[in-house]
Amino acid sequence: MDVSEKAEITFMQTRLIRLASEEWKMPLERVLEIFKETDVFGYIEKGYGIFHCEGDEAVLEDIEEFLESKGGKV
Repeated sequence: MDVSEKAEITFMQTRLIRLASEEWKMPLERVLEIFKETDVFGYIEKGYGIFHCEGDEAVLEDIEEFLESKGGKV
């Protein structure tokens, strides 16, 4: 993975934290905790090849399904 792809992934992760905060009506800090505890960041990085073709809302839906598969609920 080159530097520009890593930067794009980080940018996507940041956008998704903000979107999740708005959609889930949670403070950014709590969303960040959830993302860290459940390795959503790793999930986004692994799925980036597909996710970058989708809109952020679709990716957030995938994240919600990922969290549910790990026993979490938003």
